[in-house]
Amino acid sequence: MLKTISVAHSPDADDIFMYYAIKFGWVRPKDANFTNIADDIETLNQATLKGEYDICAISFALYPFVKDDYALLKTAVSFGEGYGPKLIKKKGTRLKKNFKVALSGEFTTNGLLFKIAYPEARITYMNFLEIEQAVIDGTVDAGVLIHESILNFSEQLEVEKELWDVWVELSGGDLPLPLGGMCIRRSIPLHSAIDYENTLIKAVDVANKNRKVLAPMLIDEGLIRVDAKTLDTYLDLYANDNSVELSDIQYKALDKLFELGHKHGFYENLVKSQEFLIPSEYEELRAK
Repeated sequence: MLKTISVAHSPDADDIFMYYAIKFGWVRPKDANFTNIADDIETLNQATLKGEYDICAISFALYPFVKDDYALLKTAVSFGEGYGPKLIKKKGTRLKKNFKVALSGEFTTNGLLFKIAYPEARITYMNFLEIEQAVIDGTVDAGVLIHESILNFSEQLEVEKELWDVWVELSGGDLPLPLGGMCIRRSIPLHSAIDYENTLIKAVDVANKNRKVLAPMLIDEGLIRVDAKTLDTYLDLYANDNSVELSDIQYKALDKLFELGHKHGFYENLVKSQEFLIPSEYEELRAK
């Protein structure tokens, strides 16, 4: 009997796109059935802290807190390249040093960067879908928009700061912005973990190469919150060739993110990303 492995991802367009080659049966693991759960990214961060899922999408900023229980996967990653989350406010307003701001979660990458850049801001957390309206209503002075919200927001609002610019200022300017990825429970046997990671790598690659077929299917099934044009733009940003498998420059970017978090007191230990991957070379050695 095949094992059932829980795979949790966010309901935003890039995660749905990268996973659904598996859901539609185009790609399958060898010795398991994947069952998927879609939830808000901060809810998934909190669930990973509790060890609820076998494989889970996370904000990269969370990873140092779960490194002992979860290995970092090399696939289904989202990075910003000249873009990313946006700090927005009402048009024409001026923010004080201690402005009240809505963030999408305590352990999000945008949250980490924001707290480093704006240490005096008063933070409240809410679902990312509620942030735009909270700023319009005056519940908060500003908010950080993520996911598809960065593409279309009210004309009553304007961008105070691009989080990409914050990242450039903090990191030195030559690295992509690490936003989200996936991790896998360390208690899973190594040969199975390697298969599951390879399955996910293949799923992201197949989705990316068959985007013109898969994207309309997702819209027809009602799985995406945006229209076809917005989806196309969003996938250009966050589900592309650079999402299939982590590259050397992406490892450097992750290490810089973890270094910044450690330097500013958010992480107890300095984490090097490549030390926490699944040792996929094991399969090659075992075959010799």
